Amino acid sequence: MIDRLLRPRGASLVAEGPLARVLLLLATLAVVGLFLVLPLAVVFAEALAKGWEMYVAAIVEPDAVVAIRLTVMVAAISVAVNLVFGLAAAWAVTKFDFPGKSLLLTLIDLPFSVSPVIAGLIYVLLFGAYGLIGPWLVAHGVEVIFAVPGIVLATVFVTLPFVARELIPTMEMLGRGDEEAARTLGASGWQIFFRVTLPNVKWALLYGVLLCNARAMGEFGAVSVVSGRLRGQTATMPLHIEILYNEYNFVAAFAVASLLALMALVTLALKSLIETVSGHAGSHRG
Repeated sequence: MIDRLLRPRGASLVAEGPLARVLLLLATLAVVGLFLVLPLAVVFAEALAKGWEMYVAAIVEPDAVVAIRLTVMVAAISVAVNLVFGLAAAWAVTKFDFPGKSLLLTLIDLPFSVSPVIAGLIYVLLFGAYGLIGPWLVAHGVEVIFAVPGIVLATVFVTLPFVARELIPTMEMLGRGDEEAARTLGASGWQIFFRVTLPNVKWALLYGVLLCNARAMGEFGAVSVVSGRLRGQTATMPLHIEILYNEYNFVAAFAVASLLALMALVTLALKSLIETVSGHAGSHRG
């Protein structure tokens, strides 16, 4: 009330002039250019510093191919696991009331608050040769740590919240009315899920999958602990880049880094497309 009385009639709450707007825009562009665009440009410039042939040679080199294949495989498995978990967790949290719901939400957010390196160490303590379960696994010939299963477990842990955390707010906003109406009409649980719930949350689901995939492909900390960094065996793309850089093979390191950056840019483009399409879909429904 006091602010309304003191403010001149017709004055806006946001009253900065053209100069202030220009300065804010220039400051934003400067930060984006300095911390995002310039480093990205340097990556591609260094990758192509010795020509296209050297760039392609670094990408098709056998260890690089193994790293690329391993990264894609681990990301695909992690996304599939988190897709199922995210749908189940979001469905349980938003469609049912049960004791411990707040605890479940806290556990879903746990990977956000735990360092990836700590997450990797946890799996080493559990599944390592001298860990809690490790001796039994070794006795039965099962390799988890310093093998692909350990990389998958660590990656699933750090990406666990992404799909669920995109779905839960959307499902809470939609409420339970559509599902309850379908139930009264005689629809089964699976029919309700595939014909009612899934179409309503498809854009949020795709958005969460994209974020999960981007995080899985770029994961370094947890994977570096559980993988052993075995070149040509358990080194994902981020680890392979570090190995090449430590060997002063800068062109090859930046070449693989540029490929990882291209994957990130594709993810960003798909994210923007989903936001645009889902926004149009939402406006049409409205």
